[in-house]
Amino acid sequence: MEFLTKFAKDYLSHAAALVKLSQDTVVKGLTPGKLATPDNSFILDVTTSLTAAFREAIIDPSKVMQDNTELAQKYWQLIQNVALTTLRQPTDPVVAPERSDHRFDDEAWNQNPFYYAIAQLYLINAEYLDKMAQDLDGLTDENRRQLTFLTRQFVNALAPTNFFITNPEAVRKCRQTWGLSVVQGLENFYRDIMRSRQLLNVSMTDDKAFEVGGNIATTPGKVVFENHMFQLIQYQPTTDTVHKTPLLIVPPFINKYYILDLAERNSLVRWLVGQGHTVFMISWVNPDESYRDTTFEDYVSDGVLAAMDAVEAATGEHELNTIGYCVGGTLLATTLAHLKKAGDNRVKSSTFFATLLDFTDPGEIGVYLNEKVIKALENYIDKIGYYDGRFIALSFSSLKENNLIWSYFVNNYLKGEPPLPFDLLYWNSDSTNLPATMYKYYLREMYVNNKLREPNALTIAGTPIDLSSIDTPAMFISAQQDHIALWKSTYAGYRLFSGEKRFVLGQSGHIAGIINPPEPGKYGYYSNDTEADTPENWFEDAAFHEGSWWPNWQGWVSRFQGEEVEPRVPGDQKLEVIEDAPGRYVKKRLA
Repeated sequence: MEFLTKFAKDYLSHAAALVKLSQDTVVKGLTPGKLATPDNSFILDVTTSLTAAFREAIIDPSKVMQDNTELAQKYWQLIQNVALTTLRQPTDPVVAPERSDHRFDDEAWNQNPFYYAIAQLYLINAEYLDKMAQDLDGLTDENRRQLTFLTRQFVNALAPTNFFITNPEAVRKCRQTWGLSVVQGLENFYRDIMRSRQLLNVSMTDDKAFEVGGNIATTPGKVVFENHMFQLIQYQPTTDTVHKTPLLIVPPFINKYYILDLAERNSLVRWLVGQGHTVFMISWVNPDESYRDTTFEDYVSDGVLAAMDAVEAATGEHELNTIGYCVGGTLLATTLAHLKKAGDNRVKSSTFFATLLDFTDPGEIGVYLNEKVIKALENYIDKIGYYDGRFIALSFSSLKENNLIWSYFVNNYLKGEPPLPFDLLYWNSDSTNLPATMYKYYLREMYVNNKLREPNALTIAGTPIDLSSIDTPAMFISAQQDHIALWKSTYAGYRLFSGEKRFVLGQSGHIAGIINPPEPGKYGYYSNDTEADTPENWFEDAAFHEGSWWPNWQGWVSRFQGEEVEPRVPGDQKLEVIEDAPGRYVKKRLA
């Protein structure tokens, strides 16, 4: 009786919440269909542009016949296997999912004849479509990449796991909860509609579990400078003495800086402070339409250069060490080239995390970088004055769509499960807009035209940019499984510098390969201090090291950190304290 009472209360509670959310969507004027508004009609333009690859393909009849013959054979094998499964006899799959594909881990996919047949039909057809895409002739490398990408998106979107009736886990959950999971799934769906501006934003984590400055981004510090582009955080020292040369970190303006300060256990910022560095962090503004005309040059002049001047005012030291992460590294390298032309040698060393400087091979994100797609993006950006950060996040999520889109779709809506608290996913969903003028320049001049690698092809702040002129000691740290900044592409950028330089390759991906603290030292890294003509040759002679690369970096940068001095307290020099870290700018979330 107690169970029934509790169940009834839960059911009525979720049903009432669902009704309230449904009413709110009506008041707000939102329906799933209305999520596609004229403002984001560019998504249709992008899709149309990508599918142009199909029209340029040449079909080889002999290959089609061979593929169809193999398909028919697998269908026949499937019929036989289903019969065996019906008789409860063990059978091997006609097509097995990849080892990394966990969508079909549930035992029902192998033991239940209906689900076995559904899964095998899907996997057989998915394999067929992929092979068809690979067998098409007459395609450029760019079009083939687009075709393969679209085929994968189509196939993964139609997976049986993404539909309630063909997902045994969702059906079982519904039966076990007497339908409550369906109500909870609808509640989750409508809640996501309410928090979505134009495109359905599937929740990846429990947003209410985190607070910037509360339980993430908690390393003590003060905001000591701000302008219209950024706030500058100076972190509180924790050591008896500090190194004379301060350290400035330039994070990406595509994301929030606190990926480097998520939690005490994995905060790079906290670790750097503990090593005796006086750490300064740029916290970029989250721009709106008023930043429409902000340029890439503004990010250099009013961003990195202004931050360097502020560091000097805060410490009295003209020289400094620097770190740039992802596009923050691209921005930092551009600034170094500008300083070199001006004869300014204040930067003693620079470290580049997962940084692209040569965009010859941008990786799979290149599927979005043909002329038609870019024109569609530019038309959209010009309408509203900025590129919505949620679309940027979606673009990168689509590169790993099963893990970053469909798994949450299934858990939230089909199973009715609440998203679990996960600080990394909270950061990932805390998107940042990009100013229209800056983003269009960055997209065309760097990604498409690849001018940053060409000496004097770009002019920033009145200075021709030549990366080969940079002789500042530099260390490049990339990640082996990085799908955003391919390590072989970052190696090409490393080779552009003319001074003393090192290249280190961490295991794992774009985030975990960088945020890899000494404890527990989950991933190792490769090092080779001899420059090779190709990344493959560099890797062949590289030595593998267990544990984090952080202590190795500290050993390298120690040559440039200067003597020990008294700890610097934020606000004790020319710059006054404005507010406590993490400051206001980073707390602005997209509505």
